Amino acid sequence: MNHEGARGESGPAGREVVVPDLTGARLLAKNAALSLLGQGTPLLIALVAVPRLIRGLGLDRFGVLSLTWMLVGYFGLFDFGLSAAVTRLMSMKLLHRRDAEIPALFWTSCALLLALGIVGSLLSGALASVVVERVLKIPSALHPEVLASFYVLAASLPVVTGMAGLSGVLPMGALSFLAPLAVLPFSTSLVAIVGALVAVRFAAWMTLFLLCLRTLPALRHKIQFDRSLVRPLLGFGGWLTVSGVVGPFMVYLDRFLIGAMLSVASVSYYTTPYDLATRLLLLSSPVVAVLFPALAASHAVDRPRTSRLFERGLQVILIALFPFCLILVTLAREGLSLWIGADFARHSSRILELLAVGVFVNGLAQLAMVLAQAIGRPDLPARLHLLELPLYIGGVVWLIRSQGIDGAAIAWVARVMLDAAALFWIAHRLLGTGAGSRVSNPPIIVMALALLVLPMFIQPLMIRSIFLVIVLAAYGVFAWFAVGIPARQAIWARDRGAVVSAR
Repeated sequence: MNHEGARGESGPAGREVVVPDLTGARLLAKNAALSLLGQGTPLLIALVAVPRLIRGLGLDRFGVLSLTWMLVGYFGLFDFGLSAAVTRLMSMKLLHRRDAEIPALFWTSCALLLALGIVGSLLSGALASVVVERVLKIPSALHPEVLASFYVLAASLPVVTGMAGLSGVLPMGALSFLAPLAVLPFSTSLVAIVGALVAVRFAAWMTLFLLCLRTLPALRHKIQFDRSLVRPLLGFGGWLTVSGVVGPFMVYLDRFLIGAMLSVASVSYYTTPYDLATRLLLLSSPVVAVLFPALAASHAVDRPRTSRLFERGLQVILIALFPFCLILVTLAREGLSLWIGADFARHSSRILELLAVGVFVNGLAQLAMVLAQAIGRPDLPARLHLLELPLYIGGVVWLIRSQGIDGAAIAWVARVMLDAAALFWIAHRLLGTGAGSRVSNPPIIVMALALLVLPMFIQPLMIRSIFLVIVLAAYGVFAWFAVGIPARQAIWARDRGAVVSAR
């Protein structure tokens, strides 16, 4: 029996399996567009908010606020991979039309997240004074204020873990900038600002919870904790936790080390270009997010389609990221000067150039990591991160000592390049020979990287601007004829034909 918006596939032992339209091109494009809209809003707000926050709070307080934003994101590690595990199990249940089992999965995961959040809250509160007084180089006059704000943040951890994996649903990034701006006219106290951030998180958590109950009415009538789900949730989530802990630890370690080895003012010089560059990942993260359940569902019944989805995602990410990363690298100093000021640009422009190159590589690598997780091999990225961890710690400490905040950016870029090379090798092994094509071809990526690095060595603005125009024009022609609209239209037409014939 076929359903509207679904495809019939022959499953094990000839049994027909109903495949929901999780992998259809139209649905993927719609979900990616909605996610892009939700994640793009914070970037526009940040362009207005960051200069005002720096002027209103000063470099020291803004540096601490940057660390607070980072901690809110990193606190998601206390979900122990449950968010991704629930997403994958939910996809499997929808795939096999086992809707009746969804309420137990939902309430069991909620109970586990709450318990883990409470444990994380107690641990964070116990370590707060050590971090403030002994680890970070914070002016002594700010110690009481920063310590109190960290306690408030630790208390919010159960709510933050409940929000883990749902940042694309509500514009949390936008509210993270708007809440401090709303408090700034009345107070520059970090306690008040962090309190506003926590209040926003709680309101968003409550909104999401009510939306879940409204979308799935069965959740209101069948509240149960299923012990049999604990092991599969934590089992799959266990390896995701390694990636979820070690990966973000390597991402955020540089800012903590800058604050501990240099100053919290230096954190401001580093975090601002870092946030600007990594915001470009909003162009890739929606693609990655919508492909996760699609890759999981297609791998269960149609593995060649998994390869096509992976390749299509790489095409979209490469085409979307390259021109924006090139613009950031080419116009970093001038852009930061116009945005915040010439003195700030003098400290941060080289960091922005380096990080923009790393973001391009990281955006492509994200899909390779999600592929392994979606098809049930979360252990592979986790093992890779464990191998990278000691190398990165030693490298970033040495480079910060020798190169200052520029050294932190160099270490970050080197790590993501090593990570990407290993993840693409893993993806090739998992998908087999059918995955190879133009986008995953190393020479194309190497050529793109060379074009991104070259503007760093060109000093006159006029020559850099001419270079930018020529490369963007050439790249536009390449994207159109090589991997652009004609290729995607052909794939989508084939997919639509397959759906129609199945019906």
